[in-house]
Amino acid sequence: MITTATPAAPSAGRLRPLGLREVTLRPGFWQQRQDTNRTASIAHIEQWLEKAGWLGNFDAAAQGRLPGDRRGREFSDTEIYKLLEAMSWEYGRTGDAELEERYQAIVRRVAAAQEADGYLNTNFGRPGQQPRYSDLEWGHELYSFGHLIQAAVARARVSGPDLLVQIAVRAADHVCDMFGPDGITSVCGHPEIEPALAELYRVTGERRYLDQARLFVERRGHQVLADIEFGRSYYQDDVPIRDADVLRGHAVRATYLAAGAVDVAVETGDTELLDAVTRQWHRTVARRTHLTGGMGSRHQDEALGEDFMLPPDRAYAETCAAIGSVMLSWRLLLAHGDPAYADLIERTLFNVIATSPADDGRGFFYTNTLHQRVPGTEPAPDVLVPRAASSLRAPWFAVSCCPTNLARTYASLAAYLATVDDDGLQIHQYAAASISFRDTAVEIDTNYPDEGRIAVRILESPDTPWTLSLRVPQWAAGATLDGRPVVPGWAHLTRRFETGDVVVLELPLQPRITAPDPRIDAIRGCVAVERGPVVLCAESVDLPAGVDLNALRVLPHAEERDGAVTVTGHTVQPPAHGWPYGIGPDHRTAGTLDIPLRPYHRWARRGPSTMRVWLPLADGRTE
Repeated sequence: MITTATPAAPSAGRLRPLGLREVTLRPGFWQQRQDTNRTASIAHIEQWLEKAGWLGNFDAAAQGRLPGDRRGREFSDTEIYKLLEAMSWEYGRTGDAELEERYQAIVRRVAAAQEADGYLNTNFGRPGQQPRYSDLEWGHELYSFGHLIQAAVARARVSGPDLLVQIAVRAADHVCDMFGPDGITSVCGHPEIEPALAELYRVTGERRYLDQARLFVERRGHQVLADIEFGRSYYQDDVPIRDADVLRGHAVRATYLAAGAVDVAVETGDTELLDAVTRQWHRTVARRTHLTGGMGSRHQDEALGEDFMLPPDRAYAETCAAIGSVMLSWRLLLAHGDPAYADLIERTLFNVIATSPADDGRGFFYTNTLHQRVPGTEPAPDVLVPRAASSLRAPWFAVSCCPTNLARTYASLAAYLATVDDDGLQIHQYAAASISFRDTAVEIDTNYPDEGRIAVRILESPDTPWTLSLRVPQWAAGATLDGRPVVPGWAHLTRRFETGDVVVLELPLQPRITAPDPRIDAIRGCVAVERGPVVLCAESVDLPAGVDLNALRVLPHAEERDGAVTVTGHTVQPPAHGWPYGIGPDHRTAGTLDIPLRPYHRWARRGPSTMRVWLPLADGRTE
């Protein structure tokens, strides 16, 4: 039985994860956000779950008041489970007694709603409600079980079995009974049960959970679900996962399913299945991923678009899809050890995960556009926002999967920093942190991503040689390790380390111009500016009065002075007629101006604004 306090703990693979007992964030970029999550976001979410009535659905179920008193969408139960997962990780990290009391109170309310055979859902199965499993396409019943199980896995790993774990085990046994080889031969329209069952197997050692996860993975793609307006690719039921070449359909569903498939492949030694998902990851990253790491181009079905269909102003890039991407990339990193997976995790963390929450932890982006054409309006702090594509961070949504997903991700964030193998320690993400494993302890000092110096201090070390491996990001040409040049990939140091030794990795953080693949039609003739792992953007609040952000044209050069990055450009004035097409170029305005750029994750924190990441080049130049 694996007890590492980490969201994913495979029993095989190239690397072994370190969890919340081994890795602790120290003051810096990520600890500040993790603390905001603990002190503000979790309580904010709990308050909204009560206010919206979603938590009260469990009381109504226990007291026989359904369906009349039910509130929220068919999947609203899952937001309570994700909150419980966040609370579990936080309790394991901090031992917060007051948080534990709130957790236990919610668990008791959930337990009261569970039925005798283990079934647990407030939207199905009672008089006046649809029968159980009568709407596998849209009902989210197994998806709901998945998040319940994930919450229980977190709890088991940080403090051992409790009432929530008992609830989840009964639910998992029910699922296996109902959907096993002799049961319902179908799957859920929204994957999530697959990685959850695999993780429950890892916690309990109960083989039937892994077998059921494998059965769900193998069934999908054989048209077991009804066709819908978006096509079966929406929920990945169009092609068997072994035959697919790329992630497709609903971006969250696609990444969750792929994560579950990796779990199944690793635990069963199925190299063919692992190779299939690996192939899909590489093509999706190369052709269907935004510069920020965001995934999803289509609003109508929250879906990945076709190859190179990546319009910045229509980028959906749902926050939950970014979390699914991290889940998938982390599992592939553990399986293969390839730093490319950690590169994408870094990009996604700094440019989507860090972007979504407001500074106070009480507002969130659901979608993460790369081009905001109109300033929008500030949502009221006490009003639920019905639309996902809000132009500013909103306190709560009619579908609030993203706030709760962020809460569980931030609470467990330290578990994504480092791994070990038989040779030593690998550091994948750079943050001020303390790491201990076996008879070794190190401390990372850094002000990353503002500064590129990462100092690893040895606090304890065995008398025998071991290997310290540091990831050199793909963008970091010119990096040095203890003053010696290193190339992107892994930088390894193997020796007998002494207490007090300091290893210094220097990553160059000068701003760099990034040009898109010319096959991405929507941004041809544009460039973006990046600094280290951070994507930069231009925001209207930084421009002189009267300057239209959408009229800017820039030169392909960026400069940094005193910590401020700028590009030089001018504005254009379109021809003065009512038809938007014609012969001849736009009219350039006189003079040039310096255009300040700021981290994309900082946008929309100073009130309504327009914003763009991809900036059109002056005269269409790309070099």
